[in-house]
Amino acid sequence: MSDFAGVRMLSFDCYGTLIDWETGIVGALRPWAERAGLAVGDGELLAAHARHETAVQQEMPAAPYPEVLAETMRRIGADLGGDVAPADAAWYGASVGEWPAFPDAGPALRALQARFELAILSNVDRASFTRSFARLGVAFDVVVTAEDVGSYKPDPANFAHLFAAVAARGVPRQGLLHVAESLYHDHEPAARLGLPSVWIHRRAGREGTGATAPPTGDVQPRWEFPSMAEFAAAALASDPDE
Repeated sequence: MSDFAGVRMLSFDCYGTLIDWETGIVGALRPWAERAGLAVGDGELLAAHARHETAVQQEMPAAPYPEVLAETMRRIGADLGGDVAPADAAWYGASVGEWPAFPDAGPALRALQARFELAILSNVDRASFTRSFARLGVAFDVVVTAEDVGSYKPDPANFAHLFAAVAARGVPRQGLLHVAESLYHDHEPAARLGLPSVWIHRRAGREGTGATAPPTGDVQPRWEFPSMAEFAAAALASDPDE
C-alpha cells in the first residue's frame, strides 16, 4: 500500500481518538477527589483509571461499560484512599455521554466521509456510544461495540466482529485501515492480525500513556499523526488509484 491507495473503509477507535476521554475522566473524577480530600494530580487520576479499567475489563468481559466504569471507580477509591459512595460509582458509569469530542474529530470525519466508508470499533456499550455519536455528528456505516461482542479490546474477537461487518458490506480485508490512539487496545492487536493502522498520537509531547494502559511490547503503526485534522488532510491528498 502506497500512501492510502486502495483503502475503502476507515475503522476508528472512539474514546481517546475522537472523544476526549481524558478530559471527560478528569472532569468526572476531580469533584469526587476534592470531596474526598485527596491531593492527587490529573495525571495520577488518569493513571489510576488506566490500571483499574484494564483489570476490570479482563475480569468482567461481558459487563456493560457503565458497570466497568463503576467498578473501576470503586477500585480507584480503594487505591487512592478515598471513599466511593454508590452514587459516585453510578455517576462515573454514566459519565461517558458527557465526555467532549475533540474539536477536530467531527470536521475530519465529515471530510473523510466524502471518500471512505467509516466504521467504529469501540470498548463501550451501545447506549453510551449513542450519546457520544450526537457529539460527533457523523453517520457511521459500521458500528461494533464491546457490548455487541461480549469482550473488550485488545481481545481479537472484537476485531473479528469488525472484519465480518466489513466483509458484509463488500469491502475486502485489504481495503480496511484502522485509526486509533491506544497502542495497547488497538495497534498491538491490529499488528498481530495484519491490519495496517494509523496512530492518532493525541498525547504527543507528554509523558506516559494517560488513561490508557501501556503497550506490552514494541509496536510501530504504519502512520502517525498528532491529530485527526492532519490525518484527514494527508488521506484526502493521496491518490486513491495510485
